[in-house]
Amino acid sequence: MGVLVESFTYVTPRQWRIIDQIINKENTTLSDIAKSLGVKPEDLMRDVSELESKNLVKTEKKIIPYYVLTETAEKYLKHGFPEEKVYEVLKDFIQKNIDELIEYVVEKTNMTEEDVQIGIQYLVKNKCIIIEKKKISTVDQDKCVETLNATALIRKKLNALEHGELPDVESISLLKRRKLIEQRNKVLIILKPTEKLLNLWTRGLLKERTLVTVVKPEYAMELEKYLIKEFDLTIEPPSPPLSKKHPFMQFIDELREIMISMGFEEVKGPHVEAELWNFDALFQAQDHPAREIHDTFFIKNTMKASPPQDILERAKSVHETGWKYKWNPERAIRLVLRSQTTAVTARAIYERGPGEYRVFTIDRNFRPENLDAKHSMEFYQLDGVIVGKNVNFKHLLYFFKELAAALGIKEVWFKPGYFPFTEPSVEGYVKHQKLGWIEVFPGGVFRPEVMEILGAKGYNAIAWGIGVDRLAMTVLGIDDIRLLFTRDLNVLQSIKYVGLPYFTRRTSGQYVKVVPVPL
Repeated sequence: MGVLVESFTYVTPRQWRIIDQIINKENTTLSDIAKSLGVKPEDLMRDVSELESKNLVKTEKKIIPYYVLTETAEKYLKHGFPEEKVYEVLKDFIQKNIDELIEYVVEKTNMTEEDVQIGIQYLVKNKCIIIEKKKISTVDQDKCVETLNATALIRKKLNALEHGELPDVESISLLKRRKLIEQRNKVLIILKPTEKLLNLWTRGLLKERTLVTVVKPEYAMELEKYLIKEFDLTIEPPSPPLSKKHPFMQFIDELREIMISMGFEEVKGPHVEAELWNFDALFQAQDHPAREIHDTFFIKNTMKASPPQDILERAKSVHETGWKYKWNPERAIRLVLRSQTTAVTARAIYERGPGEYRVFTIDRNFRPENLDAKHSMEFYQLDGVIVGKNVNFKHLLYFFKELAAALGIKEVWFKPGYFPFTEPSVEGYVKHQKLGWIEVFPGGVFRPEVMEILGAKGYNAIAWGIGVDRLAMTVLGIDDIRLLFTRDLNVLQSIKYVGLPYFTRRTSGQYVKVVPVPL
């Protein structure tokens, strides 16, 4: 009867060191092993893959959240918090106009006007100061001390976070609200031994050998010292995926086709826009909060716009008659990054004047938003108007329903809304499969003042500024707006989108697909 000879399994010296740590340490991460070997984690990925293919190692991925300081937090730590800077000069501004305080602090420190306003808000919120008729009437020193102590605690937590200490849940919530920290995620790869590895290790059947990929003549007499890399020429090389259009851009193109098929003409406008077209032409008062730095990007140079004189004169007349204030033409010609594509449709109405027509634009807008799953500082809108003598609010609701149906969206919900330049106004919501109801259809009937400023007095216009990004999230089935702009090919390939169906309407009011979009 023959003797059973057990065969050895061979690994490279570095793979042996990886296995040694996996065997002797529980839940070892790839980062820990890389640190002990003095290499980068990515340098070990080939070794780990080979060990996995030999069924010696199994990997688990774990997502770990961590927090980093924002630029705002770093600035506050370096130069002081807004409430501290404001408090330092309070005694000199009691019974003085709050604007003087803001101007003084901005001039004497590196704080922006927005920073100073934030500092004042915190002092007011904590009852450190009381403001009446835009003047500081009362200062409660005890409450001020409490406020500054709370700020000192925030500074302490930020310093601790910088040194690797994780704040408690309540502190994280507070720091997020003040926009002092941002959450990031890192992926931990945990390496664990398989039963096969443990068995080989225990029985001494695992050996290390030097890896060679090219066999030289001098190796011939001592091949047993080497682990020769084998190549399987029968394996087909990976085929790169066929190129295709970005799913978000494909969605926008098909949305444009739907609008054109509904009889709309596409118009375009500049990204850098005059305040006149972005705000004043829409009868938005010059002291409206949306025209401040927390909602609008201002262009920092000496250039000014040169709009037509007739619309400047009408804007001045309508604003001063309607809002009862002194309208400033210098403010109207300042430049901003367009915050709404309604500026484009406003230009279109001015250029076409009275009449019956329908126009639309799909383009980018810019607002100083905090980036999260539903908001971005750069976003697309589908903006449009239908102008005519007899156009009314019912036509707007009908348009929203028709567009939703053409997109294959079945659930739409409306509620009354408010916008500075439309009355009546509506907010339309669609049902996202993960996020629930999200607003995508804001619109209304342009106020008569808007049509007068634009030179189309006596005509009606229904207008909308549809959130294309959120609409795309619903159609594409993704739950994070940031994925629309990702460059990760694996993520893009995971978005299963073959195009929108084209629909025709039956007399019963139902839609049926008649022409499938080709792959």
